[in-house]
Amino acid sequence: MKALVTGGGGFLGGAVVDALLARGDEVVSLARGDYPALRERGVTTLRGDLADPASSRAAVEGCDVVFHVAAKAGVWGSTAAFRRSNVDGTRVLLDACRDARVRRFVFTSTPSVVHTGHDIAGGDESLPYATGFDSAYPETKAEAERLVLAADGPDLATVALRPHLVWGPGDTQLVPRILDRARRGRLRFVGDGSALIDTTYVDDAARAHLDAADRLGPGSACAGRPYFITSGDPRPVRELVNGIVVAGGLEPVHGTVPLPVAVAAGAAVETVWRALERVPVLGAVGDPPMTRFLARQLATAHWFDIGAARRDLGYVPQVPLDEGFARLAASLRVGT
Repeated sequence: MKALVTGGGGFLGGAVVDALLARGDEVVSLARGDYPALRERGVTTLRGDLADPASSRAAVEGCDVVFHVAAKAGVWGSTAAFRRSNVDGTRVLLDACRDARVRRFVFTSTPSVVHTGHDIAGGDESLPYATGFDSAYPETKAEAERLVLAADGPDLATVALRPHLVWGPGDTQLVPRILDRARRGRLRFVGDGSALIDTTYVDDAARAHLDAADRLGPGSACAGRPYFITSGDPRPVRELVNGIVVAGGLEPVHGTVPLPVAVAAGAAVETVWRALERVPVLGAVGDPPMTRFLARQLATAHWFDIGAARRDLGYVPQVPLDEGFARLAASLRVGT
């Protein structure tokens, strides 16, 4: 089939591209940046803004399925910037798919759309959307997911996947940040580090996208529905973080910060960061070291029942966590 992958040059998007190419599919990538490595592998690469109708129309032309992986992610930034990328871009892409008669649309969402700052233990897709958010990222992803699921119909079948904490070799977000803080002695656990969370190895997350596309069609069991995607093996956050730290050749981390202290610090840091961003001479100040959203994510349990994905998508995690840590360690040793 011919597939469009938005954000094909990114971490998860790149893994989806790899999985499609491995089975012989034709792939188009739409991204803001230029990725020569994709072209060298036979991918048609297009540069453009998803919120620009012309870019989206050109990208979906002739495609059988769209994997909408691209998003503005992070714990900090203006709501307007998140909204343009995550909501407006999704809306424009859906319109382009309808006009081009694309039949299948697989959307990469996030479990954060249901996270309220409290423990989630074995939650399933019956969980409601959160009604309040500490960050523009989950807020705009929830709005985009609603758009995608509401668009499902006889001419365009849609599905939303919620992969949880995707990681592995090539990660440009979670792994580098954990290792950087550990090297600088600034990594601490919020709470005692015992909260259970689950994660998703990148190859499994990519496989789930292909599973969804292969099962998706008008009126199919997965059409118009969201699905949690994980490795199915929740562990204490301390064990997961230190698995990455040790894979990076560093000593395990043991320091802790009480949750109320971390939340208060996050609120204070957010105030300072907003003030700094209003000083023109400083330019971009980057992400703050702590926010209220991040503090609660680190201290609360959040793991999910993937029974629905197993049933409706045929999804089966293939890479056990310990094997994932070994693969990550090997990749970091060779500098990949």
